[in-house]
Amino acid sequence: MRFTGLITLVLCCLLNHAFGQVSTPKYANEYLNIGVGARAIGMSNTQVGFVNDVTAGYWNPAGLAAMQQKTEFSLMHSEYFGGIANYNYAAGATRLDSQSVFAISYIRLSVDDIPDTRYLLQNGQVDYSKIRRFSAADNAAIVSYARKDFFVKGLNFGGNVKILFRNAGNFANAWGFGLDAGLQYRVNNWQLGAVLKDLGTFTAWSYNTSQIAETFQATGNSIPQSSVEANAPRLIIGGGRYFPIGSAQKFGVLAGADFDCTFDGKRNTAIKSNFASIDPKIGIEGNYNQLVFLRFGAGQIQKVKTLDGTGTSTTFQPNFGIGLRIKQISIDYALTDVGNQAEALYSNVFSLKVGLR
Repeated sequence: MRFTGLITLVLCCLLNHAFGQVSTPKYANEYLNIGVGARAIGMSNTQVGFVNDVTAGYWNPAGLAAMQQKTEFSLMHSEYFGGIANYNYAAGATRLDSQSVFAISYIRLSVDDIPDTRYLLQNGQVDYSKIRRFSAADNAAIVSYARKDFFVKGLNFGGNVKILFRNAGNFANAWGFGLDAGLQYRVNNWQLGAVLKDLGTFTAWSYNTSQIAETFQATGNSIPQSSVEANAPRLIIGGGRYFPIGSAQKFGVLAGADFDCTFDGKRNTAIKSNFASIDPKIGIEGNYNQLVFLRFGAGQIQKVKTLDGTGTSTTFQPNFGIGLRIKQISIDYALTDVGNQAEALYSNVFSLKVGLR
């Protein structure tokens, strides 16, 4: 961690010289941590140890080395906050040879068709035809490479290069860059994994203040200045094991757990301190003949205030999912926050995966 912190510090210093102001907000680029694939989300994002398909480019690039097909593609769509925000994901991966895999992933979280009412009043009259619309979007392109049997047989290694672009209409935009590195290892019937995310990740913001200066002054807000956001590294460790059921082994259960460790100050997680906060997650996937899948998961354990404000209670987010695999095609669905434990809105997640031999 000292070496990683040194790299981050050097990058921040260089960017500070170039852009003038560097900040390290706790939840910078948090859209990168929502998750992809209905299978993973149905298991509450428990994936790091055993993910072995195209979605590993997001979860743990080392998992790409265990991809069973020569080429795979995946698509996902979900909506949040009652359909206000759209989250879309697309990825493709192909095996370069028997030992290595290359993948590209793309993520877009957006709120579209936001009304711009600055020109609504024309000569003291309301003219609705003058309403303009814009989008606020967070984009990420992830280029991944994985290699099988990295120095040690059974040890897979993978790395990501992330290119980030964020914008709020033509009022503000940002470009960013980041790195991830991951490992996976199979020992007996256990599958273990670890991924270190956001190595030196930063986002440089610039603002078109000429369009909004009057509005900021009229409302008493300070005009934003060009700045840089730096992410603290995030470590996720996890593992899982598959349990066949019955002598025919047509039924089976995959059980796993992940521990998401952040180092940017105390967060509202199950285990927290000023040095690190740890968010544990568990996931279970049952299947019949690797054809039909039923999934459950739980995570995001938090302390929240009671409605009367006199105390706190512990909540968690339970998720549910189903899946169907027909030859090389997988169709998955997940429903998040089942039972409304965390008092949040439900989200429906759909994803499709296609493999080519």
